[in-house]
Amino acid sequence: MDVHLRWYKKNTYSLAVLAPLLPQSDFVLEPVDGIMIYSFSTPQKESIYSEVDSSDTDSIYIAGGPHPSGAVEDALKHFDYVVVGEGEETLPELVNTIRGSGDIAAVKGIAYMENGKLVRTPARLHVNLDNYPCFDPDGLRGPIEISRGCPWGCKYCQTPRLFGSKVRHRSIDTIIKYAKHYNDLRFTSSNAFAYGGNGIKPEFDKVEKLLSSLASLENKKIYFGTFPSEVRPEFVTDKSLELITQYCTNETISLGAQSGSERILKAIWRGHSTSDVIDSVERCFTHGIIPAVDFIIGFPEESEEEQLLTVEMIKYITRKGGKVRAHYLTPLPSTPYENTQPSPVSKEVHRVLGRLAQKGKVIGSWE
Repeated sequence: MDVHLRWYKKNTYSLAVLAPLLPQSDFVLEPVDGIMIYSFSTPQKESIYSEVDSSDTDSIYIAGGPHPSGAVEDALKHFDYVVVGEGEETLPELVNTIRGSGDIAAVKGIAYMENGKLVRTPARLHVNLDNYPCFDPDGLRGPIEISRGCPWGCKYCQTPRLFGSKVRHRSIDTIIKYAKHYNDLRFTSSNAFAYGGNGIKPEFDKVEKLLSSLASLENKKIYFGTFPSEVRPEFVTDKSLELITQYCTNETISLGAQSGSERILKAIWRGHSTSDVIDSVERCFTHGIIPAVDFIIGFPEESEEEQLLTVEMIKYITRKGGKVRAHYLTPLPSTPYENTQPSPVSKEVHRVLGRLAQKGKVIGSWE
């Protein structure tokens, strides 16, 4: 039975990790006969469900990624199996078991329906990142994942629910091995400045060891703490910014602020204060680095006055010359906000953000 990975632009990073583990697989742009593997997040679910439901192929459908892992029963209305959480070990074993007509119930970390009832097999331990490739150097590539997991537990975020609260890091030797295949080096992590540590307290000596090792490679441009990664405000210190200016190419860093309201930051379990955000922004400008700051509008607990506090912080950042990305809250499965209703965005907030967007100072979608 042939194995196919359904590729589209938004799941490139996931498939770059999974493809080397399934050397018999290929990439397809639509369903075909065989074992069809999908990885997707919540914004893509409707189009993918529609594609699967309307397909007339003779296929076994496997779903993985953030949305299926967090909304297992929802995904199983359309798919035969769900890989729950990390797929490096589970997916190859599931595929080999299906192809060999083995005992599906013996595969850990999956869910499926049997006689109308949901079956979830025992969960796996989290993987050691060094045991698995970042990508196939001769195939589909993505940014290098340097860390996985997050200790903070923000109420809107799936990361700690899927990957655990203990931060795991790829070794510098492994990172260097894959960095040799790129000229422009980019990385994924829930907090790039937390590399080597527990995610709560920075260990900048380990960050510097990583960056200096990368800088020893010839003709490499290092983009650290910027898209597709970000950093937490309280990790933005004189030391961390000096590391960026000393070793890296990027002149911006991506900051997760999320709200300009002190009460909202506490309510969403963010773990930092509004003053942490202001301090980090000021430090960036002092070091000649442009902060690109993320905000979320529409938390369930959020009043119009609190939204306006966020807008005031956005105006302050853009007046200073910073960049802002603003987004409307999407309640994600497996998070505390899963079954909540986001608060509406006020007309005044729409008006101000729209005006800033017209001036090119704010990007995103807050509808």
